[in-house]
Amino acid sequence: MISESDRAAVEAQLGRVPRGLRAVAHRCACGLPDVVETAPRLEDGSPFPTLYYLTCPRAASAVGRLEADGVMSSMTDRLADDEALAASYADAHADYLARRDAVEVLPGAPGAGGMPTRVKCLHVLVAHELATGANPLGREAIELTADDPRNVWGQLPPCVDVPGP
Repeated sequence: MISESDRAAVEAQLGRVPRGLRAVAHRCACGLPDVVETAPRLEDGSPFPTLYYLTCPRAASAVGRLEADGVMSSMTDRLADDEALAASYADAHADYLARRDAVEVLPGAPGAGGMPTRVKCLHVLVAHELATGANPLGREAIELTADDPRNVWGQLPPCVDVPGP
């Protein structure tokens, strides 16, 4: 269940009405949602395999800079060379699918973010890590954003203004 104030915050963060909201999966240090859990199917029945969705625009910008810098390609290359990392990433994929399947099974639906063999979307991996602590490459991406002086994710004031109750 998601409160009306959290729904309003997510709508302000995304700049649109959010779809398939189920719950807040993680909160930013400012107290607002930064990751939401979404339904495996949208209201119209369309499959939506992204269980965890990064909503904070500051977090999304920080992660987007990593993607623009080519981090996904280097992470994918490392998966081919580092057996321990590949095994941990495969475990993250299994965790993601188990959590999504616990809500609703999407037969034939892919995992998310490129798991388990490549890195396709760091936003999904970061959201998964924040929500569960189970994604090694999401964790690494979070650490990389912390090293970027342009990152203002988690700093006050909050990323959006939301009226109080």
